[in-house]
This record gives sequence, structure tokens and C-alpha cells, in this order.
Amino acid sequence: MPKKKFILTAKEVINLEVKALQNLKKTLNNSFNQAVSEIIKCQSKVILCGVGKSGLIASKIAATLASVGTPSFSISASEASHGDLGMISKKDILILISYSGETGELKNIIKYAKRNQITLIGIVSKKNSTLYKASDIKLLIPEIKEAGPNNIVPSSSIIIQSSIGDALSIAAMKKKKFSGQDFKKFHPSGSLGARLRTAEDLMLTGEKIPFINENLKMKNALKIITNKKLGVLIVQNKNKKTTGIITDGQIRRAIQKNNDLQNLSVKKVMTYNPICIEKDMLATKALSLMNLKKITCLCVNNKKNKHKTIGIIHIHNILDANIL
Repeated sequence: MPKKKFILTAKEVINLEVKALQNLKKTLNNSFNQAVSEIIKCQSKVILCGVGKSGLIASKIAATLASVGTPSFSISASEASHGDLGMISKKDILILISYSGETGELKNIIKYAKRNQITLIGIVSKKNSTLYKASDIKLLIPEIKEAGPNNIVPSSSIIIQSSIGDALSIAAMKKKKFSGQDFKKFHPSGSLGARLRTAEDLMLTGEKIPFINENLKMKNALKIITNKKLGVLIVQNKNKKTTGIITDGQIRRAIQKNNDLQNLSVKKVMTYNPICIEKDMLATKALSLMNLKKITCLCVNNKKNKHKTIGIIHIHNILDANIL
């Protein structure tokens, strides 16, 4: 096959799958609202199951639901008939996925759900199928053309199954007001977890903060900034209120203007009212603020007392955390 035909085939596949998604959008009705409402109300677990490619999609949807605040897992249809049905309780919600609605391995699970009055949500394309008739909430997906010869390779149908699962997950997430910080709890590692780290996660605290009094002489301030090795000093008054900041850049500029810098008071050199942030600001936003203001350090202040510095976050803290 010429290389140009490979690209043509790829475009045909993508066009078919886009069309399938467009058809899915048209089929959404109140059953979707009912399904989301049941998921939100669920006091136990949402359990998914399918066979073959639908089984893989069931695992993917379960993982997405769990990651956005809805306890969920998937089970194997074959293992369910050999003891794993015991993992499903009456308070659970069961979501079964079958394009045809006649997948043999799901029939024992359907019987178990009906016998134990377990809420059953079916994702299925055929109205006269066993799964459709048995489902308490019927999520009817469109019958579509699969990509590839002879309409036999599960492709477009898998895309719409995954899409309806994402839609359920995100709709439930929004209703629960699941925040970025909630998301972070379930994603402490990897690039997602890094991107959700806050100033509080990275800031320097306690004795690591280079505090100095505003009445101190610069000769003493120079010793402190050298020992702390941060290139910055946080200036406070006698009431521990943050009044200013001094950076090594400011010191270099001050040396050029004053022959007697060491005998000047800190107040004569510092920048008043430094830029401050709250501890729950995302580190990525803190970095953007630094770039915007062309600075390398931010004071992290107490919410209740905005003049009390509880930490500092340096650009190196953010870069070393690999959040980008």
C-alpha cells in the first residue's frame, strides 16, 4: 500500500469515529441525568464490567471515576461467576457495558443484580437486547459503523463507550465540586501531582526564612544574606510584621549609589510592601507571577494576618520540583 493511502485510511478511521461521537451527542437524554444522579447519591461503590474491548473500557471508566472522587473498580465477567459476585453489595451501583447487549458472560451478573435489587446501569446499543431490558437506567448508545473492512473491528463503538464514561465521570465531578486540591490527594505522584503542588508544599519555613529587623545595619544584613545563601532577606518591624524585602540585586545596585552602604539601615535599601501570596496558590501560578513581575522570590503570608510571613518560595524551589 502506498504511503499516501496509509494517511487516507487514517483520516477515514478518524472521520468515522468523529461521526460516531456526533451521533452519541444526539442520543443523550434524561437517562444520562438519572445515571449521574445515581452515581452522586451512591454511598458505596460504582462497579463496572464488560467483556473484551468493553472490559478494557470498563476498567478505564472505573479508574477515571475513582480519580475524581467516586470510589469505583472494575471486575472480570468470567471471575464474577466464580466468586467475585461477592464483591458487589446492595448499596453499590453496577454499570455493565455491552455494545450488543447480549454478551453471554454478563448474564449471570445481570441475574445477580436483579435478584439482589442492585441498581443496574446499562451502556448498550440495542433496545431489544437482554441488557437493555434488564437495566434500571438505560444509556442507549448509537449503532454506528466500525472502522476497518467488514464492520467487524471494535473501534468507533469503543470510542463512544469511553466517551460516555468520561461524560458520566466529569458530570459527577462537577456536581460534587471536586477541586484541584481534591484531585491532588489522589494524584500525589507523576506529572499531574507535580502540577498540582502548592506554595505550601514547596515553601521554606521556620529558621530557613531569612528574617531581619528593619532597623538593622546593612553590614549585618550582608552577613545574613551570605550565610542563608538564598539571595534574599525578608524585612520585619518590631511587631514581626513584614514590611519589605532585600535581594542581592538590590544590594549590588545600592553599592553603586552609596559608598557607605554598610552603615545604612535596612529601611534605606529595602523594597517596601513585597509581593505576597497565600499558601494554597498553585506553584505553577506562583512561577507565572514571578516571571510577570521579574522577581525570583515570593513571601507566603498568613490568611488571617496578611502582614505575617509564614514562608518564602524561591524560583529554585519550583524549578527543582519539576512541576513544568
